[in-house]
Parts: sequence; structure tokens; C-alpha cells
Amino acid sequence: MARINPGLGQGFSGNQDGLLVSFDAVIDVRNVTKRFGGLTAVDNCSLQVGRGSITGLIGPNGAGKSTLFNIVAGNIVPDHGQIMFDGADVTGLAPHQLFRAGMLRTFQIAHEFSHMTALENLMMVPGDQPGEHLSNVWFRPHRARSRETEVRKKALDVIDFLKLGHVRNELAGNLSGGQKKLLELGRTMMVDAKIVLLDEVAAGVNKTLLQDLAGNIERMNRELGYTFFVIEHDMDLIGRLCDPVIVMAQGEKIAEGPMSEIRANEAIVEAYFGSPVVEA
Repeated sequence: MARINPGLGQGFSGNQDGLLVSFDAVIDVRNVTKRFGGLTAVDNCSLQVGRGSITGLIGPNGAGKSTLFNIVAGNIVPDHGQIMFDGADVTGLAPHQLFRAGMLRTFQIAHEFSHMTALENLMMVPGDQPGEHLSNVWFRPHRARSRETEVRKKALDVIDFLKLGHVRNELAGNLSGGQKKLLELGRTMMVDAKIVLLDEVAAGVNKTLLQDLAGNIERMNRELGYTFFVIEHDMDLIGRLCDPVIVMAQGEKIAEGPMSEIRANEAIVEAYFGSPVVEA
């Protein structure tokens, strides 16, 4: 499979000497605030997701991370601030508009078409296929068949990449929780995603399949150039996959760095997590 073409989003971050250096940001959250009545869920929060990274987002319950994740994904509109995606202001755009722009999201509970096979689920993803229009079926059948063959080949490539060949003709509703998560990951590979938002990818997945899932995320990042933004409760998974890890508390970003540094920061652990083990 071809690597994703890089976009143009440019931001800046500080190095160890405090100097500003160029930083290629796919997602740039700028001073975002969201209130629900008298509750400020996200409070003037700014953060970036670098192109080619697997960036984790963690924090205690009520930290605002889920709200921020939903704002980035287009499910919630912020009261103030901007969401920049690949250099463009996408604040307030709906999820389907972000999908067309190259931002894809997987969910804690997989959203498969249960009465279609795993292969058919993947073939459903690419939009605006000629076969979707009756006029093409009637008057341009060759074009419709050619595109369907192309999509099917890509779907089979994805299934091979994820090692799901043994269930490709199985109804998606019959798959295990882990297989459904792998299938959902595969659906992100059917379009040219600039970033994939992973929402609690470990939920409902047994440890064996979770290792497969993590390995495939790493391969997609390393071999295909995918960028991931991950919200997750499983700190071992975050530690394996993510660098950097961003920590939120009380609606704000309070720390960012490798997981080893986050775990070693006693002030963060004691003040925001209440024990030596970081909990999301």
C-alpha cells in the first residue's frame, strides 16, 4: 500500500533550550473552551498532534479529555477556540465533512454492519462509488464494475495486512470483540486518512487480540505513515504505542512527554491520579 501523502499543517513547539522550532501538526487545538451550563469541561486548552506520531491523551475522570476528543472529531462544537486540521480551520465541521477531509474515528463500541461480511464492510467505506448511482449501473456498467474490482482488491489487501483472511466471508456481527476492532481499524485503511482518532480501542478486547491490534497500529504508523490520536484507559497500551503522551486535568493540558517521564513525575501522579499508577 502507498504511504499517505503529507499535508501542509505547520505549527511550532519548544525544544529543550526554549527555542521555537518548526513542528508539522496534523491537529492543532488552539485555546479551546467548552462549557455545559455552569461546568467548564475544557478550559482554554491548546495541544498539537504531530504528523507521523502516535499521540496519546490521558487524564483522570472528569479531566475533559473525552469532551476535547469529541470536539476534535466534530461531535461537539466548542464555545471558543479553533480546531486546525492539516492547516485549515475546521471548527464546527460535522464528522462526515471531516471524514471527507481525511479525519477518521474508531469507537469504543465497534460500528460494523452486522449482516454484511467482513469483506463487504470494508468495501462499503470508500465514498462516491459509481455503482451507488443507478444511471452508472444502467449506462456505464463497465465503469461501475471496474471501480468495484478496484475497491475489492484494496479490501483484500487490507484483510491480508490485518491477518483477517480466515473471517473475510464471516458476517461481521459474528466476529469477536477484538476482531470487530481490527475490522474497524481496517475500515480506516480503505481511504487515505491523514489522521485516525482511536477511542478506547482496548475496550472489550482480550489480551491476545489486543497484542495483534497494537501491532497493527504500530505497523500502520511505521510502514504506511498513519498518524494516530489515541484516548485510552489502558496505560500499558498507551505506554507501548504513544509518544508523546498528553495529560489533561480540570479541562487543561498539564503535561506532555514520553510515558516514562509522565509516570516518573510524582507531582502529576499524586496531584491528579492519587497513586503511583497513572489512571486515565
